[in-house]
Amino acid sequence: MNAYVPFSLTHLDTTISNPQQDAAVNFDTVVCFSHLRWDFVLQRPQHLMQRMAKQRRVFFFEEYIPCDHPLPYLEHHHFPDSGVTALRPRLPHWWSAEERNEGLKNLLDVLLMTIREPKPLLWFYTPMMFGFSRHIDAAAIVYDCMDELSSFKLAPPELRALERDLVAKADVVFTGGYSLYEAKRHLHDNIHPFPSAVDLDHFAQARTGDPDACADQGQIKGPRLGFYGVVDERLNLDLLRQVAAARPDWSLVVVGPVVKIGHDDLPKAPNIHYLGPKKYAELPVYLAGWDVAMMPFAINEATRFISPTKTPEYLAGGRPVVSTPIVDVVRHYGEIRAVAIADTAEAFISSCEQFLQARQEWPDIQKEADQLLETISWDRTFSAMVRLIGDSVVNRTAQSRYKPTDVLADRRIAKPTVRPSNRRRHYDVLVVGAGFAGSVLAERMAADSGKRVVVVDRRPHVAGNAFDHQDAAGVMVHKYGPHIFHTNSQNIVDYLSRFTQWRPYEHRVLASVENKLLPIPINRTTLNGLYGLSLQNEDEAAAFLATRAEPVENKRTSEDVVVSTVGRHLYETFFRGYTRKQWGLDPSELDKSVTSRIPTRTNTDDRYFLDSFQAMPLHGYTRMFENMLDHDNIDLQLGVSFQDVRKEVSADHVVFTGPVDEYFDYRFGKLPYRSLAFQHETLDQRRFQPVAVVNYPLQDVPYTRITEYKHLTGQVHAKTSISYEFPCADGDPYYPIPRAENQAVYRRYATLAEGLPDVTFVGRLGTYQYYNMDQVVGQALATYKRLAARDEVHLPTRATALTPALANSA
Repeated sequence: MNAYVPFSLTHLDTTISNPQQDAAVNFDTVVCFSHLRWDFVLQRPQHLMQRMAKQRRVFFFEEYIPCDHPLPYLEHHHFPDSGVTALRPRLPHWWSAEERNEGLKNLLDVLLMTIREPKPLLWFYTPMMFGFSRHIDAAAIVYDCMDELSSFKLAPPELRALERDLVAKADVVFTGGYSLYEAKRHLHDNIHPFPSAVDLDHFAQARTGDPDACADQGQIKGPRLGFYGVVDERLNLDLLRQVAAARPDWSLVVVGPVVKIGHDDLPKAPNIHYLGPKKYAELPVYLAGWDVAMMPFAINEATRFISPTKTPEYLAGGRPVVSTPIVDVVRHYGEIRAVAIADTAEAFISSCEQFLQARQEWPDIQKEADQLLETISWDRTFSAMVRLIGDSVVNRTAQSRYKPTDVLADRRIAKPTVRPSNRRRHYDVLVVGAGFAGSVLAERMAADSGKRVVVVDRRPHVAGNAFDHQDAAGVMVHKYGPHIFHTNSQNIVDYLSRFTQWRPYEHRVLASVENKLLPIPINRTTLNGLYGLSLQNEDEAAAFLATRAEPVENKRTSEDVVVSTVGRHLYETFFRGYTRKQWGLDPSELDKSVTSRIPTRTNTDDRYFLDSFQAMPLHGYTRMFENMLDHDNIDLQLGVSFQDVRKEVSADHVVFTGPVDEYFDYRFGKLPYRSLAFQHETLDQRRFQPVAVVNYPLQDVPYTRITEYKHLTGQVHAKTSISYEFPCADGDPYYPIPRAENQAVYRRYATLAEGLPDVTFVGRLGTYQYYNMDQVVGQALATYKRLAARDEVHLPTRATALTPALANSA
């Protein structure tokens, strides 16, 4: 289970909103569609909408009510204490589903026409109302998914399909807890968890209240164990029955309406007291009379994703809480002493007994709970939501006006000025290649050594293979496949941070095997999912892998490495087909270094990389390179070849980042490389797949992986762009093929390179070595340091092809 800071909104700016600032967002009216009646029970919709009503006009559109009137109409109920107007549609009871949907659509249209609101904000708590409102031209659409309604008793069968449609059209999605967020985060590019909050001052009244102030509760003898909330299929009624039977000296008090179950279904006992529904203002008064607050929820589909509001309310009222193991309660409150988690009736009773016996310790226990409660409130939650909604309104407006030429023009204006070459006759340094190696060396030589530098690249852009840009739909994509930055070097992070801000991002990859999406690298989750196991810890996973492994005494090839670690079935499932497609060779023909890069884990860490720093450039790689090359001493020539430039300019020193064999006109033959071809597509949907990259290891699938770029960039957009990746033998060189015979040819070129005093070969292609991006940056920085030191002591120049050992020492 992932660890979260309880209810922390650190991923957002949680300063309480400024109403005047928020009001500047371009909408005046909110129509909130809810399955709950406004004046039934005060829950999440009421907390948020009454705050929204202080800034804007709010209509609370409720479920329809069948009636005998032959025409549909809207009941208006204004609630002056909150400023909200509840709308209750009345429809003829004999209408069909199609007639009801059309009638509701017409009533909504008449409302918006009457109040003269061309673009309201639409806020949904139920997908069932999206069917008749999807045609509205909204300022933005919010889906606040407070529960998994499709799992509730009597849920309409069409609810799931309507939710898919709503999520596809929503500009922002909120969830009522982290479990629900984890279940739905793959569905949308702008989804945020907002667990239940609390009005601290309201419930704190219970701490000083008269325990016998309520007439119906005051007559009940103590100790009292209480629960308030809706009584429905989410409660474990059998647990209530067992507790009451085991401890007849305790009184169990249940406050709230009974819904979707009959009163005859409720457990009956002399010490169980059903007091019925109470007003929100009365809840602290009842809470004051309890010794322990209960949350006896059933563990079923209806409670799988709930994040009960009553948990922080009970704690704010100064009462200890005993709960069944609801996932979000365990996650956020399971470690504090004020909350006990009990998975059986015996454990539930024992926990209640311990709290009743610990009355003297309660002040200290309560202080710990209060520290947690200070971090959450409905005001904070509402403020953070409003900011996200404001961004969504602006984003929707921008996309509606979007034209590719406009975006490109805006980008040209916003980006730094990178000077094209004025074709000087002579430079201090000529850098061939505007990727990582070339750009880093150009920047260091220009900014640190004051040299005049010209950078040339045959492509019409900077950033090399890391080049990103907005496609025709305005979605940021990586033209040459996904590039994810990760490193353990703080020096490299510090250097690149001069040219970019960062967006935290941890890369996760799934593999499509046997009709399942499973984490890669292989971890315990992969093993459990593939084999239907329930391995519980690292020891069990390691023992399982040991039974599958086929030890190889002398590991020489990539096949040897994998088979000796995880066995032949996992090798065939995840590695062999993918490697054959990627390299055009069987793993048995490749050096062991290829698969040694991919670890096997016995824990559940599903991150692809484990580096201490993992992030993406906030405004993209291209912008970072533009900033890097934005220097008065750097000129730039793009879309030209090195051979053409050599005829027109001269330089004291050449930094060559292209293929080393190409520089020497393939004297010893071409060095083998693998290339890539990409099929880019833009889809009219928010999300295509649950993570940025899904691998396809089977050989009968022609591509190796599909990348969805919005996961990488964090961009919020109504559409999404993906790319299919096809390895191939021809095209731009990407990956040096790691075989002994290829290294032998490279060493001959390296010998020639060592004989050129005024040329330095760097980068993946210049040294025929596969490097990650951070390693190329480290290699370039180390190369500059060496060249600068050589210049200082006025030694003759001597170019050296860097070895992997030198690169890794950066």
